[in-house]
Amino acid sequence: MRVVSLVPSLTEAVAVTAPGLLVGATDWCTRPAGLTAARIGGTKNPDVAAVLALRPDLVVANEEENRPDDLAALRSAGTRVLVTGIRTLDQALAELERVLAACGLPRPRWLDEAEAAWAALPAPRAPRPAVVPVWRRPWMVLGRDTFAGDLLARLGVRNVYADHAERYPRVPLAELNAAGADLVVLPDEPYRFTADDGPDAFPALPAALVDGRYLTWYGPSLVRAPAALRAALR
Repeated sequence: MRVVSLVPSLTEAVAVTAPGLLVGATDWCTRPAGLTAARIGGTKNPDVAAVLALRPDLVVANEEENRPDDLAALRSAGTRVLVTGIRTLDQALAELERVLAACGLPRPRWLDEAEAAWAALPAPRAPRPAVVPVWRRPWMVLGRDTFAGDLLARLGVRNVYADHAERYPRVPLAELNAAGADLVVLPDEPYRFTADDGPDAFPALPAALVDGRYLTWYGPSLVRAPAALRAALR
């Protein structure tokens, strides 16, 4: 089987499980290291002609990361496209199994290990209210119904914008600082927050700098994510 992935997380999941299966991936697919699949553009602007030239049996995509028009163009050319929808950990585990099965692969050990790692988490104490920026200039934060928000909730962090009408609302900085949080969680992707770029905007709040891969990627990184995120949130 020949597989093209338009999602970094799914690229890693397929390549780790069956290294020779993946023939195409986006420019943003940075894992696993040494990936040799042909590059076909970005997640939001894939080169559809380049994808088709690879003659894939399956293209794997995501409703949030990829544009419907690109997926429709692939389908109209006769290519099978599997689109995932992932907004919770449970959905991530189920969708990963579905993607790998569509690739003709059995359930891998790392998926069992990921499920076990998250199931072993102790019940969180009283949730700690937090704001979770994902972009600066303009400021954008996690809102409702997000995968990252679900992971944080399992770790005892309550996103204060979890009930917002939008999934990634733009919120003025002054409002963020007055939102009633006692923590700011700053991932290093999609915006690369660092110790010198991010905490300065929230002088009254402790800042937790977290690896964005552990917070937003669904795949083999889920095995280590609970321990890594717990350590960062401390």
